[in-house]
Amino acid sequence: MSVRLPLVLRLALRDMRGGLRGFGIFLACIALGVAAIAGVGSVARSLSEGLAREGRTILGGDVAVTLTQREATGEELAFLRAQGALSHVTDFRAMAVAPDGEAALVEVKAVDDAYPLVGTLDTAPAADGDAPFAGEGERFGAVADPALLARLGLGVGDVLRLGNLDLVIKAELVSEPDKIATGVGFGPRLMISHEALARTGLVQPGSIISHVYRLVLPGGELDDAALARFTARAGDAFPDEGWRIRDRREAAPQLQRRIDQFTQYLTLVGMTALLVGGVGVANAVRGFTDRRRTTMATLKAVGASGGVAVAVALTEVMMIAAIGIVIGLVVGALMPFIVVWVAQDVLPLPIVPRLAPLELLAAALYGALAALAFSLGPVGRVHDVPVAALFRDHVDAAQARPRLRYRLAAAGAGVLLIVVALALAHNVRVAAIFLVAAAIAFGLLRLVAIGTMRAARALPHTANPTWRLALANLHRPGTLTPALVLSLGLGVTLVVTLVLVDAGLRRELTRSLPERAPAFFFLDVQAQEADAFAQYLDGAVPGSTIERVPMMRGRIISLKGIRAQDYTSPEEVAWVLEGDRGITFADTPPEGSNILAGDWWPADYDGPPLVSFDAVIAEQLGLGVGDAVVVNVLGREIPVTIANLRSVEWRSLGINFVMVFSPNTFAGAPYTVLATLTEPAGAEAGGNLTLVREIAARFPAVTSVRVRDVLTAVNDMVGQLAVAMAAASAVALIASALVLGGALAASHRARLYDAVILKTLGATRGRLLRAYALEYGLLALVSALFGFLAGSAAAMVIMTQVMRLPADFVPGPAIVAALIAVAVAVTLALAGTWRVLAQRPAAYLRER
Repeated sequence: MSVRLPLVLRLALRDMRGGLRGFGIFLACIALGVAAIAGVGSVARSLSEGLAREGRTILGGDVAVTLTQREATGEELAFLRAQGALSHVTDFRAMAVAPDGEAALVEVKAVDDAYPLVGTLDTAPAADGDAPFAGEGERFGAVADPALLARLGLGVGDVLRLGNLDLVIKAELVSEPDKIATGVGFGPRLMISHEALARTGLVQPGSIISHVYRLVLPGGELDDAALARFTARAGDAFPDEGWRIRDRREAAPQLQRRIDQFTQYLTLVGMTALLVGGVGVANAVRGFTDRRRTTMATLKAVGASGGVAVAVALTEVMMIAAIGIVIGLVVGALMPFIVVWVAQDVLPLPIVPRLAPLELLAAALYGALAALAFSLGPVGRVHDVPVAALFRDHVDAAQARPRLRYRLAAAGAGVLLIVVALALAHNVRVAAIFLVAAAIAFGLLRLVAIGTMRAARALPHTANPTWRLALANLHRPGTLTPALVLSLGLGVTLVVTLVLVDAGLRRELTRSLPERAPAFFFLDVQAQEADAFAQYLDGAVPGSTIERVPMMRGRIISLKGIRAQDYTSPEEVAWVLEGDRGITFADTPPEGSNILAGDWWPADYDGPPLVSFDAVIAEQLGLGVGDAVVVNVLGREIPVTIANLRSVEWRSLGINFVMVFSPNTFAGAPYTVLATLTEPAGAEAGGNLTLVREIAARFPAVTSVRVRDVLTAVNDMVGQLAVAMAAASAVALIASALVLGGALAASHRARLYDAVILKTLGATRGRLLRAYALEYGLLALVSALFGFLAGSAAAMVIMTQVMRLPADFVPGPAIVAALIAVAVAVTLALAGTWRVLAQRPAAYLRER
């Protein structure tokens, strides 16, 4: 016995036998948005799975204990060795010097015989065990990053100097298993042994240096409970020693957070594509209902109610939406596998391609709700299609508003889409801001469209038929104005925002730097050598400005009695509570600082330890004058009180710290000096390479950092970020182009009818083309003006509120971007209209 489908479904399936003509844009809009959201979610899930699965290799063991500026004591080492296999790694920055005196900043990693506990150290030529680091008489071996060798003009077998020790390059570094956990450095890697490190003379009291002790716990694959028990034992045994403990579950917490943030951004881009594409969905559904007027009128003629007609049409639309959703899900599900296939050899992250059912389900839900929200309104008009439509030209049919029930249903679907977006967001605040901004943009563009239509209607009639036709097209029934203003307005807004943010970042990095910024930073200047070092700089670069401050490393343990790991903080300042920070002490406020709350301590202050906090960061952390903070410095936990809040000018690239302590806080503790050198006016900023060589020879423990090198690296990073943002936003721009194409396609029959009638009355193709060019040009200019203003406002908000940069505005790049967008849009629109103008009236009139 056959199963009979519900009547509405049977009618919808029969009506769809004619194919999906007219739904290409509909499918593309839904598939594009769903694919973007599903692909982003799937790739992010695969990256997270890779980090979790490879956590042991990334961390270099099951557990890593980090100490700053000191090694573990004998008692601490005994405790760690009793827990399992142990490896000790030391990280710091230094200057490597070639035989010809050329010097380069390097990230030094000193390892022991047990390194690596997990994973493999790959070198070229390949070597076993500690062979690359073995000594040869007075010289020790080293493994160097190829970038370092290229910079210094060296090769395997050559000699370079580190501190007081000559090293022989035994091999080039191919890969180190714990590179991700180590993080990004300022210079290329140089690996040596601990024995070699002791001979360099670079480790001095107060040196900025990290000691990482990695453990492989007994028992093979340990569960989370075993890792938690180790952390508890370590906390009980050494509660106040400044240990920073990580296990393989959080091998790269900063990277995981960056993945989450980038996922948030890309998901919002996918949502933008879906919302913009929703307009294309509405246009396609409106065209579908116009084509199906006769069918719906026939259903009513044989007794179907308006509700049944709406149900049939909505069923067809949602079945077609389901096809688009499936296409998007397939593309999104394949994205991790495509990424691995295309970029497996160059991708630095451990991605494990896999299907992500929850992320795919979320993308499908987004797509279904967007299709429903944007379809219900146009479909609702079917309810009131009269039977008389069987005998009346459907081109002239009035476009009545859908009944209240359908408008409420569409609004309900939209609200549900918002609820789902907020519920699934990584950052609810960011998602809420995005949704509010999207709603405002849609509302403003609707008002712009209405205003344009009313203005065109109110203008006095002109004798020029071309202008009269163009202006009439802006406000007549079935006009393209709302759809084109929305698609072009959003597209131009995105382009202008990206252009201005990129230009603002680059301008902020480069403008006035020779006048404001130091040319060099000098790290690890020993306190006893600080005066001699300053005298040398003054003689080597006459007329320069030299600034120096004491520097130590410390980590925030608690704020207002709450442990740092449990303290709730915004993502943009979470870095303050993670790991060790540079800190200093001073009798007077740092140059350029303004006290905004509280008072600075007296020069001879000798009371309880006090600290001055960056006012902006303190506000974001919920801190104020009088609040208690505990910091760990050199293994000691020191309680301090916030005495004042001060403004900090980070953009000057001068010496600034989040925390400045009263001098008595660290009385007698070892420290180094951080110095800067600002060259005299007219000097080439940071171009004195001879200075770097001489400092490396005279003061081997001092690390020289050229600001130019840092800015170049940051500028490259900004360029890569801008390219990534533009590539991601291209999804939304493609959606805008689809909406434009969909609006033109939806109006094809009406435009064809107009063109035939006007040609019959004597209009030439050239005159019609000029009229359409005027119409599209006016709409594009209105949209470009809105996009310029909205994009400029969005860029200003991003620069000032998100990136905390000055609100400078340079309109040139934005104007050029807007004009290019206008030219492209008008060209595409005219190209789509050309086929309409090519129709011969006779053939069309015979069909009527």
